[in-house]
Amino acid sequence: MTTFKTVALTKPDGRITCITLNRPELRNAQDTELLYELNEAFDIAARDDETSVIILSANGPHFSSGHDLREADWHARMRDFRTVGNWGGFGKPGAEAQMAREKEIYIGFCERWRNIGKVTIAQVHGKCVAGGQMLVWPCDLIVASDDAVFVDNTVAMGGPGLEYFAYPWELGVRKAKEFLFTSGSMTAAEAERSGMVNHVVPRAELAEFTLALARRIAGKPQFALKLVKEAVNAAQDAQGRSSAMATAFALHQLAHAHNMQLYGGLLDPSGIVSDSLQKNYRTEPR
Repeated sequence: MTTFKTVALTKPDGRITCITLNRPELRNAQDTELLYELNEAFDIAARDDETSVIILSANGPHFSSGHDLREADWHARMRDFRTVGNWGGFGKPGAEAQMAREKEIYIGFCERWRNIGKVTIAQVHGKCVAGGQMLVWPCDLIVASDDAVFVDNTVAMGGPGLEYFAYPWELGVRKAKEFLFTSGSMTAAEAERSGMVNHVVPRAELAEFTLALARRIAGKPQFALKLVKEAVNAAQDAQGRSSAMATAFALHQLAHAHNMQLYGGLLDPSGIVSDSLQKNYRTEPR
């Protein structure tokens, strides 16, 4: 198996590949390197004809604290990786470079992962903050521990949600609006009731339960699994998911340009967040 710095790749079963986020000291904050390594790990599992199910989990106390906002040299770092899209323009001035980056490593990667020809299961524990949802939403199934909390503070930071705007399909329209308008948090139980999470289990049983579910699925004909995933994804896209997500991504870029012009940065510092919400979404070291 390939060795990575920020993710780990294992096979607990011949039919199952596990990808584990492995930046625990930073609560699995997503920098450029982690996202490219994660994408490569997904590609390796997708090319493995023996693998039927891919499990995405995380080391450390939290699944992910979201985008690593401290990564200041990303323009230079983009040159260190072989890009998978053909948009280009990472070194361009103005809004072009930022849009190029997000089109590549955010919405671009998420769409690739959503359409992998294997069943994918996200195994979530602790906090899953903002961009952390962009790792679990592309997965086919989500299993969460009973201590898991999903947080989205993007509107408080001056943005119209995440780059991968899956909220209406994950939560339904009204819950999605409330989640975004309030820059709220949602327990695993609430997420299960909204339809975003398939199962909620005790933290101590999370890995065992997810592996058992993966083994149950992996026993089915692999080609049939691939076809039924394609059929369900096509039904979702027929509802307008792809065009709505493209509109949301464009609005996201508009928010970045607006904030850059007014505040000199991608985020709006004027967002007011209650002390209780700050306690919900802040995970060390951020």
